[in-house]
Amino acid sequence: MEKAIQVKGLQKSYKQHHVLKGVDLEVEKGSIFALLGSNGAGKTTTVKILATLLKPDGGTAAVNGFDVTTSPENVRWSISLTGQFAAVDEILTGRENLIMIARLRHLKNPRHVADDLLKRFGLTGAADRKVSTYSGGMRRRLDIAMSLIGNPQLIFLDEPTTGLDPEARIGVWNVVQELADSGTTVFLTTQYLEEAEQLADQIAILHEGRIIVSGTFEELRKQFPPAKVEYIEKQPTLEEIFLAIIGKKEEK
Repeated sequence: MEKAIQVKGLQKSYKQHHVLKGVDLEVEKGSIFALLGSNGAGKTTTVKILATLLKPDGGTAAVNGFDVTTSPENVRWSISLTGQFAAVDEILTGRENLIMIARLRHLKNPRHVADDLLKRFGLTGAADRKVSTYSGGMRRRLDIAMSLIGNPQLIFLDEPTTGLDPEARIGVWNVVQELADSGTTVFLTTQYLEEAEQLADQIAILHEGRIIVSGTFEELRKQFPPAKVEYIEKQPTLEEIFLAIIGKKEEK
């Protein structure tokens, strides 16, 4: 399959602190890719480099066929980024936020674009309310809706459900799955391992500046010790696999 992202030997340091020490990863077009890691592992730094917000110190990275260093403008036109906190204007209504972004994207019929997205994300009833009155889940859905204006080939979601209640989190999961089903590539970072287990086609674990394991959930499951059978076989969760892999690396 075609690759939406190809990264080789990516490095980034902040003064004497080496955050990325040679990251290698590939993401297939139309898939959901989950990057896991503890706090400070370098997940957000990786996303910022791929989104051309940071320059790498070494290695190469291509997004949708464009090099992030030599063709940053082409990368930006083909992607969208939703950060850890909803980037919405609370003074405006939901509809006004969407219309504003559609105009900035120089799209025709911005109101029609806004109406379509409001319907798609279940926000039609709240369209003309100020965003300051929205719940956390509604703000996140609006934030993702704004990211989709212009039909980007790839969307980065940096910890999109942090701080949301379980119901709102499931709502975002449904949106992410719909994006992939429609052909959009989704690059997801998360600390919720259940989230990656539910959504991701491919999972990579970033630890101490490097990708230490990558594969499907079933492939990662095979690296976990066989389940002990007493009365019933207990299959490991992704959280148990993650902690076991991290523990092994720290022992070496």
